[in-house]
Amino acid sequence: MTDQMYESAYLAWRSSLTTLLADASQLARWQERRYQFAHRVGALLTESHGDGPVTTGPVLYGVFAAGAGLCYVGQTQEAERRLRDLPVGESHHLANTVPPEVWQRVVVINWPLLVDGTPESEQAQVKKMGAVVCGLALEHALQMATAPPLNSRRRRTTGDWQPRDLARSRSRGALHARQIPVLSELTLAAWNDLSQAEAPGRSAVTVNGVGRVVFPSALHELPGDRGFPAAQGI
Repeated sequence: MTDQMYESAYLAWRSSLTTLLADASQLARWQERRYQFAHRVGALLTESHGDGPVTTGPVLYGVFAAGAGLCYVGQTQEAERRLRDLPVGESHHLANTVPPEVWQRVVVINWPLLVDGTPESEQAQVKKMGAVVCGLALEHALQMATAPPLNSRRRRTTGDWQPRDLARSRSRGALHARQIPVLSELTLAAWNDLSQAEAPGRSAVTVNGVGRVVFPSALHELPGDRGFPAAQGI
């Protein structure tokens, strides 16, 4: 994309927002529609679906956008809260940069379900590390394997961005990642599987034994995308 095309697209975005926020009633309508959409995405990320249970506890997650591909990889110990908040953006910066309306898919991995597939020595190491440190270690390993752009830079107080050298990181996750090689491999395999899953027909979520994929982009084609919740079960 040329600089001129980029500036034109940016001005069109600003113009569209000006139209959508033309008066107080339109602002309220905009607020309602955005929250309804974010709420639907959060529900699909956390609530039970088919044979898939409610998503709780430690997970890894990643957000993909059409064109840009994988944007961000994160982890949480409280999936039931954090994943609901992820598209709303009240305590997470992602939705402020990449709005959920343009998310192509969100991959969620319930990594504790993979621990039994590791050697006993590694299972003991996971137990010794604890869920918090292990989650950080898996997050670092996945970021190293996938290089998501929003994890590859950090904001500076001068108003610009500084590259992050993940390979030289001294964070807790980076320091412990090498201690769980098999679990990291299993996690990456599960990630690759879910990252390539197709949207299942008239639904916006698919689940397997270790996680799920939610397709926010599919919600635009399903009943309910007029600012109101869709029917249960999508």
